[in-house]
Amino acid sequence: MIDKYGWVHCPICQNKTKTKVTPQTVVKHFPLFCPKCKQESEVNVENMEMTLSGKKK
Repeated sequence: MIDKYGWVHCPICQNKTKTKVTPQTVVKHFPLFCPKCKQESEVNVENMEMTLSGKKK
């Protein structure tokens, strides 16, 4: 999930991470780390929408 300000939220616990994106951001297989739940997920971001890339670390 990405909020209206561009902050990326953890797909596991839904808390805000330290990653921010813009409408022009395109990322594939990005290792997103959550400081709260200490989990890492691989995500894809395009057009302000985030999807899991299918791989979890």
